[in-house]
Amino acid sequence: MHQDQSLGRSEYLIHSLDPMKKLLLLSLVALISLPSCGSDKKDSPDDPPATPPAAAMPSDIVAPEGYTLVWHDEFNAGTRLGRDWVIENQPSGWVNHELQNYTSKEIDGQTTTEIKDGSLLIHCFKASDGKIYSGRVYAKPDTGFLYGYFEARIKLPSGKGTWPAFWMMPSNNDWSTNWWPLCGEIDIMEEVGVDANRVSSSLHTENYNHTKNTQKTHEMYLEGAEGEFHIYSLEWTPDEITTFVDGKEQLHFTKAQMGTDHASWPFHYAFYPILNLAWGGDWGGYKGVDESALPVTMEVDYLRIFQKK
Repeated sequence: MHQDQSLGRSEYLIHSLDPMKKLLLLSLVALISLPSCGSDKKDSPDDPPATPPAAAMPSDIVAPEGYTLVWHDEFNAGTRLGRDWVIENQPSGWVNHELQNYTSKEIDGQTTTEIKDGSLLIHCFKASDGKIYSGRVYAKPDTGFLYGYFEARIKLPSGKGTWPAFWMMPSNNDWSTNWWPLCGEIDIMEEVGVDANRVSSSLHTENYNHTKNTQKTHEMYLEGAEGEFHIYSLEWTPDEITTFVDGKEQLHFTKAQMGTDHASWPFHYAFYPILNLAWGGDWGGYKGVDESALPVTMEVDYLRIFQKK
């Protein structure tokens, strides 16, 4: 007998059986193949909710031309950040001589981050122990995103000492071999309360950074940056980086302008978004701080990430 090469060995054996045995065998296979009615894995009530997939995007989201939505958080569900997020825990002085303590814990009955009324709220406050606490959060830090259009709608706080930021750092970086600023940093939006409503974007690399006073920076005055929502965006391609404020170009640099080597253009691997509200520090506190401004809150309406189709 010639075996049909289009059949596998198990299919051939089934075809070889008499009709009654074949019927019994096929019935048994069908019964075994039925899907389970449940799953052994269940989310704990303490697990944060999953961030909605990009496919579930609201109908009012309009992607930039040539892009499609790949990830977003509209902050419309629950009271805590979803599993795509990480909340930093670090003491004051960790970076830039900043005065706040970043924590994911509840202090005096208050958290530094919460979801409320359709927004992510990042609170900075002085606690009963005399320390300043605030929030710093990362979106998908383990994987990040390589190139794309990144957009957040943010309302900035006011007060001498505030230093809110929307920025990006490389995912899974080996700091022993790819230290800062060799690794690269993309600052989509920064503002300090002492210079109210002046928002800026910057690029930091080994060859271009603020320690050498060679960083690539652009600043603009934005009426109502403090106290009103505005949209801050980044378009990042293999050869160009452009930031926008309410659709108006803020900063634009190309690989050809800065240099093609890693020390000049390290923006060739995945970076992840960061949202934080610092207090004081090298820039936020360069003219001192005014604790009477506390508590303050940075409010984020959404974070959306698009990539080329």
